[in-house]
Amino acid sequence: MPKIESVDHLTEYRRQIRAQRDPKQQQILVCSGPGCLPLGSTEVAGAFQEQMQEKGLQGKVILKSTGCHGLCAHGVRVLLRPQEIAYQKVTPEDVPEIVETTLIGGKVVERLVYQDPDSGQTAVHKSEIPFYQGQKPLVLRKLDEIDPESLDDYLVVGGYRTLRKVLFKMSPEEVIDAVERSGLRGRGGAGFLTGRKWRLCRQVPGEVKFVICNGDEGDPGAFMDRAVMEGDPHAIIEGMIVGGYAIGAHQGYIYVRHEYPLAVKRLTQAVAQAREFGLLGNNILRSGFDFDIKISQGSGAFVCGEETALIASIEGNIGEPMPRPPYPAQKGLFGMPTVINNVETWANVPEIINMGPEWFAALGTEKSKGTKVFSLVGAVNHTGLVEVPMGTTLRQIIFELGGGIPGGREFKAVQTGGPSGGCIPKQFLDLPVDYDSLQEVGSIMGSGGMIVMDTTSCMVDVARYFISFLFEESCGKCTPCREGLRQLLNILNDITSGEGKEEHITLMEEICTTMASASLCGLGQSAANPVLTTLKYFRAEYEAHIRDKKCPALVCRPLLTYTIDPEACTACLACVRECPVGAISGPKKEAQHIDQDICIKCGRCHDVCQFDAVKVE
Repeated sequence: MPKIESVDHLTEYRRQIRAQRDPKQQQILVCSGPGCLPLGSTEVAGAFQEQMQEKGLQGKVILKSTGCHGLCAHGVRVLLRPQEIAYQKVTPEDVPEIVETTLIGGKVVERLVYQDPDSGQTAVHKSEIPFYQGQKPLVLRKLDEIDPESLDDYLVVGGYRTLRKVLFKMSPEEVIDAVERSGLRGRGGAGFLTGRKWRLCRQVPGEVKFVICNGDEGDPGAFMDRAVMEGDPHAIIEGMIVGGYAIGAHQGYIYVRHEYPLAVKRLTQAVAQAREFGLLGNNILRSGFDFDIKISQGSGAFVCGEETALIASIEGNIGEPMPRPPYPAQKGLFGMPTVINNVETWANVPEIINMGPEWFAALGTEKSKGTKVFSLVGAVNHTGLVEVPMGTTLRQIIFELGGGIPGGREFKAVQTGGPSGGCIPKQFLDLPVDYDSLQEVGSIMGSGGMIVMDTTSCMVDVARYFISFLFEESCGKCTPCREGLRQLLNILNDITSGEGKEEHITLMEEICTTMASASLCGLGQSAANPVLTTLKYFRAEYEAHIRDKKCPALVCRPLLTYTIDPEACTACLACVRECPVGAISGPKKEAQHIDQDICIKCGRCHDVCQFDAVKVE
């Protein structure tokens, strides 16, 4: 890799590598994103490599392991370009047939293309798959196109053009003005205007300033930032250099959780490549601007996603939030002015500068500009990553892109914004997804987690799960959060175990109000959302648990009753053999009976009965 000494040298090098590549050359793009890696994408790529050698295709066909292709429910995904043929659920055993039939024979392997679970209709090309229709990929657009470990790949698709434009054609004030006019809001949670944050930091006197990328993604079910860090690391680096230039910082930090080893590896490699290439370090492209980046690993504390706790962690201190003001833009890392944005925010910056702020501002809604990446998981047919314009409705995301609810079951709720988000019921399916609309119904945007639930979910148990998670992850520094979560969890445990009382509902509402107004940081202030929204929209379920000692969704085992229908029982004794406490008995060759005083409600009898004789209510 050459050392780029000037902007003209960069332009010439980009021209050379583009000239060496034939856009019509066959490419095999194997997804190595978070969803496909556990399913064997490395083995699939290895099988393609073996077949290419065996069939003499080396040099004729390009094989790449790329970032996430989005449709994680159907991994391992393989995209063949330039035909745009999209194969799904590919295993190493399928590879010889793909090579023989498609790469050599020019025909499609029909059994590996997308098939709609309801209509049975198939789609051969990526653009024909409903999951991708209606999306507007900006942050995700390169993930299924480039090798994340290749700087050349990033340059070929236009990478570091923005850096050239900024360093040689724009002043720092002009950069900040462009980000402000774009309307970009931070994609990490609170949605603060990015340009305003940058301007505030630039206006603070001082020679030493910092920029930080918050890659500490800890929400259950969320993997948006992980996919970008693993699939397009140079976009983050380029965005941070632009941000450093704009505010007058010469040092950046990327904070990544230790549980993301591939993200750490690829970011570390990308930083080294950029430094070796001359895009990081002293006098970048002879512009007179110095900037470098360090990788800092977190140990998995959820609270370190909060910016002041993250700063403390980078400094080597315990990751605990600090009172604000002063805000990090005024006094942050090592006491110096600091801008913190999350992965998705930084990855948007090069696109905004390159395409223009007006182009970005034309997407989305009046107060929520651009696009948003969501990890769509839970009770939905097509789980994965989606990127849609702000203002897209929940119905469009869940039913048009996500393919609806599996098994024909009914939609019940969607939880947005991570564990501190709210549970949104079906009457709001046509709600436009933007910062203000979500807040109006008691939820938050958060970093972009979206967990779909159907009628098999108990909303009281859902609230208990998220409060349990937050209780374990609370740093414990402030009393409202620490003790409030403890008391909420105790009450919810009582309710789901049949010990709930009428006064518990009022008590929980009082605790939630106190936490929201008195907690030190955003975790404690928003931690009550799962309880408040489930109480507001699903109060009948709480009342059934407390008054009737019943769980309508049949989830809370202490509230369930197992019985045997004598008309349906065949006396096969499968339930008798499986019961761990001997609660089932009866005369030989006659219907069996469950002793309720002995039954521990484990559900094994229900699971093993092949004749639907064991009933639960």
